[in-house]
Amino acid sequence: MPRLLGVDIPNDKRIAISLTYLYGIGQKTARELCLKAGIDPSLPAHELTESDVSRFATIIEEDYIVEGPLRRQVQQNIARLRDIRSYRGIRHRMGLPVRGQNTQTNARTRKGAKKTVAGKKGVKDLR
Repeated sequence: MPRLLGVDIPNDKRIAISLTYLYGIGQKTARELCLKAGIDPSLPAHELTESDVSRFATIIEEDYIVEGPLRRQVQQNIARLRDIRSYRGIRHRMGLPVRGQNTQTNARTRKGAKKTVAGKKGVKDLR
């Protein structure tokens, strides 16, 4: 299994797909990397040579922010929003959706499991 920037990328997948296992690299960026490195994106990852892997590593280190530094940058951006008490920062702090999504019915991913509130029993209407 080739190791790129401290991350094992899968052998059995195409290079363009394997590169997406790095945090911060999506499909479009992976294709761009293959073009810059001059390597066929449909080539299986196990056919990469050490020189190919080092070529990918140098291109990524020069042109992209990935893995640890990117995670740290995202966390710093969120912390800044919290510190300045912006609307988005408050939403992050409260654990609610940040980008304007509806919260009356959905948003279970951000809000967590349902918290059932004891309400009135079904009172029969005596009309």
